[in-house]
Amino acid sequence: MYHIISIRDFERSDLDYLLDRAQEFDTGNYQPRMLEDKLAALLFFEPSTRTRMSFATAMARLGGRWISVDSVEASSIVKGETLADTIRVLSGYADAIVLRHPKEGAARLASEFATVPVINAGDGAGQHPSQTLLDLYTIRQSMPVDGINVGLLGDLRYGRTAHSLALALSLYGVTLHTIAPGGLEMPANITLELRERGMEVVEHEDVQEVVRDLDVLYVTRIQRERFPDSASYYNVASSYRITPDLLAGVKEHLMILHPLPRAGEIDPAVDRTPYARYFEQARNGVPVRMALLSEVMG
Repeated sequence: MYHIISIRDFERSDLDYLLDRAQEFDTGNYQPRMLEDKLAALLFFEPSTRTRMSFATAMARLGGRWISVDSVEASSIVKGETLADTIRVLSGYADAIVLRHPKEGAARLASEFATVPVINAGDGAGQHPSQTLLDLYTIRQSMPVDGINVGLLGDLRYGRTAHSLALALSLYGVTLHTIAPGGLEMPANITLELRERGMEVVEHEDVQEVVRDLDVLYVTRIQRERFPDSASYYNVASSYRITPDLLAGVKEHLMILHPLPRAGEIDPAVDRTPYARYFEQARNGVPVRMALLSEVMG
């Protein structure tokens, strides 16, 4: 038994192994009923479409079943039950727990009380390891990850997808370009950690400065739900937007990724360009999460 909590817990060899396994599932090279005697608990205390449904789809494709809680209001937490007690109880029901929670560190805490594997499906502004694996998988489908130039654009302060991806990319000799509105820059402790890992991190004020040098542009939305108040959110909302005009002169193989949902930061006209790969990226969540579930329950 092991937990999947943070990208920090993985070596490059672990990531490559899981990506190889995901490719096997993606090409149909697996036993369809391999988890037919297994049950996963999907415990989602924040809204989710892609992550929750791709985990459910992955379980179904592996022949397994799932039970779910879709909100705090639908759980005994509203009665005062602690997360620790909830996890203890669910450990007696299911063979693995997939947890999304608004508080950073919740998945790590859950793993300390669980007697079955815990998969972190996003904990506040912390980590989102399964998203990072599908991001890497999508990049690897088109180019080697080693040594490429990747731009992270958007809410890098609260964006757990950006935090996880940056840490993973530091294992591949990537040059990271960060572009964020004022006040939403990558946290200094994460930037320091990346540089201590040997990663070159270059900070930019505007995506136009660097977009023509990039192999991958990873766009994230401004996360209104993470802001302490509405005024802080509206100060930075709509401060950047990817349009076809912005993409003039970029590398032919540029990939634009986005963890979705988007909220105006990518013009829908970009969907018709060869650079848009975010819907393919979302589809890749299924084979990647099949790989994760098979590893912790198989």
